[in-house]
Parts: sequence; structure tokens; C-alpha cells
Amino acid sequence: MQKTKRILIVEDDANIAELLQLHLRDEGYDISHAADGNLGMAMLEQGGWDALILDLMLPGIDGLEICRRARNMTRYTPIIIISARSSEVHRILGLELGADDYLAKPFSMLELVARVKALFRRQEAMTHNLRMEAGTLSCAGLTIDPIAREVHLNQQQIELTPREFDLLYFFARHPGKVFSRLNLLNQVWGYQHEGYEHTVNTHINRLRLKIERNPAEPELIITVWGKGYKFVASPQG
Repeated sequence: MQKTKRILIVEDDANIAELLQLHLRDEGYDISHAADGNLGMAMLEQGGWDALILDLMLPGIDGLEICRRARNMTRYTPIIIISARSSEVHRILGLELGADDYLAKPFSMLELVARVKALFRRQEAMTHNLRMEAGTLSCAGLTIDPIAREVHLNQQQIELTPREFDLLYFFARHPGKVFSRLNLLNQVWGYQHEGYEHTVNTHINRLRLKIERNPAEPELIITVWGKGYKFVASPQG
């Protein structure tokens, strides 16, 4: 029997929070709600959540800080940001901090439910693929373990964020293939929207700082001008 998904909503608008709870409970999810950032952060730290729906403008700790702290936790919790801050700057900032999706207020509750379902489908597909392809990848001094989600460089463990790990693992599974930024958004982040490509650049730059001998002259993750990026070392499993 499949375990009921637990979703934490951190939203200070009582009307929006009530509507979210009603619609998501109708879908069979187990919902908890925090009306401010301090309580939301405390509840998140208790663990066991399958998803976090997070407002940005909150009393107490704000949503961006909660997102940042969530991405420093051991367990990966998918995050959907909902916010009246609809500018591209805030969308990109939220996504760069590790959010999986972003909806600007006002939004359709049906769309929010659809985004939650899509998030869980992607997560389940990724888990299934990792189980099917559980072999460790080794190349160019890198060892990538998809089950433990650990990466070693020359036998020294390097610390990657969950998104950096997903990006590196995706590249290592497709050596020599060129991916545009929109391709990577779709394959690694799970959505494809123009205007968010900057977050791909940011993550690749951070990844290069951690795995390249000289990040200014990368040898593993290569820029193919006008086309995108490719990983040049062929993995050996």
C-alpha cells in the first residue's frame, strides 16, 4: 500500500492556506499548515515531508531563507514557491536557491494541484530510474554514487547541493551529448520556461568550481558556443 504523501504549507494568508488545504486534501494528501516562517521552519526541521509549498513574504523567517536552509538539510524535500512577487528576479532567485517550481499569485488552485502531482511523478520516475541504473559511475577522477548521492573527486568527497548532484549525474550519464539550457531545465529541473536559463548557468559555474582543476578553463563540463554544454569524460560503470 502506497504511503500517503505529507505536504507542509507555509502561508500567512489564511484564505489561501484554507483553499490549498481543501484542494490538496481532496486529492488524498496529508496536509499541515504553518502561518509564519518561524513555525514553518520548525515544522520543516521535524522532517518526514514529501513536499513543501512555500510563500516568500512571511512574518518571521522569510520564504527565501527557508528555501536556502531546506537545501542545506540532508533529506531533499521538493519545494513549490507561491508568491505575489511575480518578477523574473524573484522567480530566478527562488529557483537558484533550490525551489523545484514557482507559481505567481493569483494562481488557479487546479494548476497548483497539477504542479504538485507533476512534482511527485518526476520524483517517483527519478527514484525508479536510479534503482534501475544503480551502478556507480567513474570518470576523470570522479566517482558518482546515485544511491548514496555522494561524489568523490580523486577519492576525496566533495559536497554538492541536491541540484548540483542531479546536474552532474545527468551529464555523466550522457557524455559527449550537447544540451541547451532549456534542455537542462526540462531534464534536470523538470520544467521548460524561457527566462529561467540563467539558473542553469549559475549551477554549472558552481559545479565547475567544485570539480574542475581550473574552473576558468573547464575540461569536464564544456561550453559549446551557441548550443549549450556537454560533459566530455566518458563514464565507466
